[in-house]
Amino acid sequence: MADRRDSAPDLRILGDEITLQPSGFVGGEGKEEALMKNMARFRSEPLQFLREVSLYVSGTGWRAYDDVIGQPIFYSGFSEHIKTQVMSATLLQTKISQLADMRVAVEEKEGLLNKYEKDFQTKRAQRRAVLIESLQEVAENLTDNMICKFESKTFIRGAYYMVTQLLLRAYHQGIHVSSEEVLRLRSVAEEAARKKQSIIFLPCHRSHVDYVSLQLLCYRLGLALPVIVAGDNLNFPLVGSFLQHAGAMFIRRSFGDDQLYTTLVQAYIDVLLQGGYNLACFIEGGRSRTGKLLPPKFGILSFVLDSLLSGRVDDAIICPVSTQYDKVVETEGYVTELLGVPKKKENLADFLSGGSNVLSLRLGRVDVRFHEPWSLRGFVTDQITRLSKVPSAVNINWKDTQNAIVRQKVLRTLGYKVLADINDVSVVMPTALIGTVLLTLRGRGVGRAELIRRIEWLTDRVRAKGGRVAHFGTAPLSDVIERGLDVLGKDLVGVVNGLAEPTYYAVDRFQLSFYRNMTIHLFISEAMVAAALYTRVKRGGGPSIQDIPYKDLHEQVLFLSSLFRGEFIYSSEGLAANLEKTLAGLEADNVIHIEKDEEGNITKVGLSDAERAAGRENYDFYCFLIWPFIESSWLAAVSLMGLTPPLEQTDDIWIQVSKAHNSAQLLGKTLYHQGDLSYFEAVNKETLKNSYQRFEEEGIIQVVRSKDPRIPPRMRLAPDWRPSRDTLTGNLVASGRLWDFTEKIASSRREGKNRRDGATVSTRVVKLTDELGQKLFEDAVRQEDGKKGGAPARLSSEEAKNLSKFVKEQKRRRRLENRAHL
Repeated sequence: MADRRDSAPDLRILGDEITLQPSGFVGGEGKEEALMKNMARFRSEPLQFLREVSLYVSGTGWRAYDDVIGQPIFYSGFSEHIKTQVMSATLLQTKISQLADMRVAVEEKEGLLNKYEKDFQTKRAQRRAVLIESLQEVAENLTDNMICKFESKTFIRGAYYMVTQLLLRAYHQGIHVSSEEVLRLRSVAEEAARKKQSIIFLPCHRSHVDYVSLQLLCYRLGLALPVIVAGDNLNFPLVGSFLQHAGAMFIRRSFGDDQLYTTLVQAYIDVLLQGGYNLACFIEGGRSRTGKLLPPKFGILSFVLDSLLSGRVDDAIICPVSTQYDKVVETEGYVTELLGVPKKKENLADFLSGGSNVLSLRLGRVDVRFHEPWSLRGFVTDQITRLSKVPSAVNINWKDTQNAIVRQKVLRTLGYKVLADINDVSVVMPTALIGTVLLTLRGRGVGRAELIRRIEWLTDRVRAKGGRVAHFGTAPLSDVIERGLDVLGKDLVGVVNGLAEPTYYAVDRFQLSFYRNMTIHLFISEAMVAAALYTRVKRGGGPSIQDIPYKDLHEQVLFLSSLFRGEFIYSSEGLAANLEKTLAGLEADNVIHIEKDEEGNITKVGLSDAERAAGRENYDFYCFLIWPFIESSWLAAVSLMGLTPPLEQTDDIWIQVSKAHNSAQLLGKTLYHQGDLSYFEAVNKETLKNSYQRFEEEGIIQVVRSKDPRIPPRMRLAPDWRPSRDTLTGNLVASGRLWDFTEKIASSRREGKNRRDGATVSTRVVKLTDELGQKLFEDAVRQEDGKKGGAPARLSSEEAKNLSKFVKEQKRRRRLENRAHL
């Protein structure tokens, strides 16, 4: 009997009947089948192909999409019905009246309306009516462009057939699900439909295929399709209309200060949730270019939470969703973006040309997992109760859900709970196992036997950590690995034949890291402990030198966990409990030994004799997982050294944030090729941006964002973090607060033949970052003096005043959060 967590997609669908077979069921054709499998093709099976097409055209059986679980959709007039509800929403009409009143007041102040004229009130009323009519028209156009248009069952039947044909040609092994999860979801959906409550699907986002697979599954399982929140960058000719009629709700990437648009989105969310229509939005916002979960984006979640907390909606059901792939079709493009090439705007030509290439690929399979759905109202109630019982550094009534601080706290907790739930149900694919092993071994390559051995070990570790491994029935592991290697292809994993045994090696380590990052969330605690222990292990020598006092270990783990707070999702148990649990697990696995005092308190931690005898292979595995991220964070911190103003500069010069990121990436590429970085993926733009974001949260850098969308964000190194300069030469001095911070990160960096010594870093590397930094200062001043537009190098008086307020607020917020800081 297969492990329940690893059970195959044992859901059998015969006609309209959906039944659950025993886990690991084998019958019929003698094999387990995917929920969705390839359809007939005209060239090979013309009669079967024509039969399938006729079934969809006529809407035979489940294909009719008539008896769905949920509120009625796909009928003529659906869009007008929703649009009417949105436009008549009290929230929207009140905002339109407010905006009209505000504009009238401005026109009065500017003398455009003369209040001393005898017919002033009449003219004022007429002008207000004109403004309201104009705003109504704008709102109607915005609504029409935004809302999904579930209008025609004929359309959705045809769309389902066409998209399934295309998708299953690329992912030739189909879409797989867990039967237990799917049947549970159907049961929850039936209860939600009776209560007229919405199911809010919150999937992770790694590919454009994510929303396609979710819609296909809902259609096949007879669930009402969710309205999917999509960026308006996908609303280009033909494709945008198709997506909108298939369920896409298009919104802007940024709302700015557009009060009308913000209220309109809120009104539409209200209408959907009040009507019990299902909704889906990606918790990470955009697609993850790195393979691991991104920090949550709170935009749409904040609208959903406002609907609930305001009382306009009673409850909604949250369903986190994990979608995993053998191979993500966009990874090659992701690498290009992460190396600094600007992302291209979506257009029809690229869409069509890209699609034709995808159809010729054999990308394996898609695995979709649904977490157990839960009540949003129940979650909020539990959070308010918990917050009310916890002592707080500030005087806040945590039961006041209209309080902005209370809402923000609940919203943040909601976002990270969803991410944790997604990680809990995620399935580790064979390609992720292969990528992880290849990137966590020393040496150029690995023999076939050793590759199988390490994947067996990793599979056991994944399961021991509560993770799930994709199930392949009775296929032996060697066949599963061969299949994974075939899907990854020779562009990612090479093989050297003609040797004593086939030897595999990573061809494109940068792209392969995408698949390694699909497993890192399971081992992040062990990786941080290993990196903290490495501060002593790298000294060499015996246990007396390499063992680390528990106090020092705790301090470094605390530092690293805070450093990567925006990078990884941690256990909710807290650092102390999590560290204790992690150390116990590593000791049980014979990776470390622990010394305790007479009272049972841990005093010292070090590598076990067995781990030393095994060549540190398991310990090294954890180090290799996190070293690229440590290198990237170190690189970002080093690049900040260059933002120290020159000696002759008397006023503050603000650097465009995107240019600072580009400069840091250029520094990283240079250091990699000169041997000062071990990992090229450390120049990953996404990881560097996360580091800068983290530094901003801690006040190491200060960022100013203008209300004018034409002016990009600007930054400077906070005055109390600036290194000093030699008064004679003007050179940066490798000392001070920022240098100590950088060295603390460096203490857990990988040592070895690819690394220079510390003295080189403190001289040549600092000199290089200073040279790049000075170019940033020169370009900023030159651009402003030349009046070329862009980002002004100096702040206006209003911006300076707002910055002062923000810095004070930021300090207050950090005290309020009461968590570990750098």
